[in-house]
Amino acid sequence: MGMIENPKRYTTRDLETIFFRPMFKGDSAEQLGIRVIYNMPMPTVVPLWSPRSNVLQPFTTGWTGGESANRQQKIIDMSKIKAEVGFSAEDYFNQIYELITNRSDVNLEDLTGTDLEKAETELFRASIAESIRTMMWIGDTEAEDINLLDGFLARVYRYDKVKGLDLAGIKVDGDSVVDMFEKMWAAAPPALKSLKSEGNLAFFCTSNVLDAYEAHLDKFGADASYTDMTTGRRELMYHGIRLIDMGITQYLPLDSFEGDTHCFLTDRRNLVLAVNTADDPSAEIRMWYNPDEMENRQRASFLIGCEILDESLIVRADFY
Repeated sequence: MGMIENPKRYTTRDLETIFFRPMFKGDSAEQLGIRVIYNMPMPTVVPLWSPRSNVLQPFTTGWTGGESANRQQKIIDMSKIKAEVGFSAEDYFNQIYELITNRSDVNLEDLTGTDLEKAETELFRASIAESIRTMMWIGDTEAEDINLLDGFLARVYRYDKVKGLDLAGIKVDGDSVVDMFEKMWAAAPPALKSLKSEGNLAFFCTSNVLDAYEAHLDKFGADASYTDMTTGRRELMYHGIRLIDMGITQYLPLDSFEGDTHCFLTDRRNLVLAVNTADDPSAEIRMWYNPDEMENRQRASFLIGCEILDESLIVRADFY
């Protein structure tokens, strides 16, 4: 069996292709439910183009155009962070060995260094992905924990242009959740409603909101409802608008955000997560064995930032 303590270090191209790109492209990015940009040159600037709404005019010879499209941009502040994990040699070996033996294409009598490397990579990549997901939702620079940057919730509650809908005292259950969605849609600005046809609007909710909506749907006696109850629903939608679970229930309540119910409506492309491993010369992934402490260690360093591009395109439900 290959030596599990062989040191490994990934930088530049390997850092991108082995670790980060699989986390933020394709199905992995889709599961996050937001817009992800990776390795955009720094400073990370996202252009916002607003074309002229009336460009038609009578035909004449020559150039009679004038104003160009209105161009705006949003700069995403990037923070340099690191992730460090240490395991006792025994715990580390057990986790790696379990990942290896769960694969059908592995010869257990001839475990090579490549098999070990893939298992180590999968273990650390999963830890980094979950930490980034948590940080982008509930990060708060004013909190005691998870405070490396302001995540989307902190920005939703603090940006002045975000519209808050007063729902104080309402208990979210199967009877009230649809009423909540209706009120949020009614309060949405016309610019946000106009984006519905593009299919990217979403209610970003805590798990209890989705549970309440499922309870509401379970009341219908159609055959399709019976099928949903027995096999589950892969995706929940309200009038064509997707419901996305932020997956933060295990961290609630938070010091910065009261209560255990949070929900806001916006376009998925309005929430941007930016990750950069190309413009920081110290960005790396390193895995090694420390014989003095008899501990397997993993470390990652990279740049990350998140931003709401247009806070006026958000409707927030306030339950307190």
